[in-house]
Amino acid sequence: QISKMFGTVVVGVGIAGLARIRDLMNPLPSSPSEHLKLLGFVSRRSFGNIDEAKQMSLEDALRSKEIHAAFISTENRSHEETIRMFLEAGKHVLVEYPMALSARAAHELWQMAEQKDKVLHVEHIELLTEEYKQLKKEVAGKDLVKGTLHFTGHVLDETKSGFPAFSGIARLTWLVDLFGDLTVTSATREKQKEKNYSRMTVHFQTANKKPLTWIEERGPGMRREKKINFCFTSGCLEDFPQAPRSSVGLFMQDQNLFAKKLLGQVSKEELAAEKWRILRCLDLAEVIQQYCEEPEKIYS
Repeated sequence: QISKMFGTVVVGVGIAGLARIRDLMNPLPSSPSEHLKLLGFVSRRSFGNIDEAKQMSLEDALRSKEIHAAFISTENRSHEETIRMFLEAGKHVLVEYPMALSARAAHELWQMAEQKDKVLHVEHIELLTEEYKQLKKEVAGKDLVKGTLHFTGHVLDETKSGFPAFSGIARLTWLVDLFGDLTVTSATREKQKEKNYSRMTVHFQTANKKPLTWIEERGPGMRREKKINFCFTSGCLEDFPQAPRSSVGLFMQDQNLFAKKLLGQVSKEELAAEKWRILRCLDLAEVIQQYCEEPEKIYS
């Protein structure tokens, strides 16, 4: 087991891709990541080398017998196609969220990974932050009365990042992870093209019929932040609990988790729960998009 090494390639060299290259080249000592060996990276831009990592073509990466796993850090729009290519080539895949921009594609890719007996791992660093871990402890065991999660951020190019329910799936993942399965009761979206402004408002019900609201708001100059207001029978939570900074970076924590899966060190129960959560959130994202894109209902 100790000597088992997985050759890896990073596809896409944006902010996440560069973080991936850095972490693969500097694994934490005696962590599962030591079993990953970076063999190169693929990018549409030409870099030559980044540190010791060498640039290679997509074809070479897919063909190489030395490469066992791909880290996909391209824009959201191309995740689906890239995952498909690497799974077809018999490689394990780590992909940044969202894994695809439609629920159908996500289910198909998952099925394909299972048929080929390959690990398909979707990065969810939003669940690994200390801020979130503290919040989850705080919420545990409390009875929700109602809640709101409001995200603001800079403008995204939707042709690349997809519909806000998909590009913002980190927020949806929080809500499902904190409060269990949700049902969409309504969703609307306001767009002001000339101002480059967009606001999506989604109303959910929990399994106990309690209301939750998710607002995803983006516009020029908007600070990237999350506001919460969760009311429980015992009182309301309006600020994030104080949390220490983690000594291990989020991408590194995620990389360790992927390596653990490759080494068969994650339980079947954990894997099943994670699969359910990921696919469920993508199903919900699709329902939200359908609600938002419905033509205005005309009441006569």
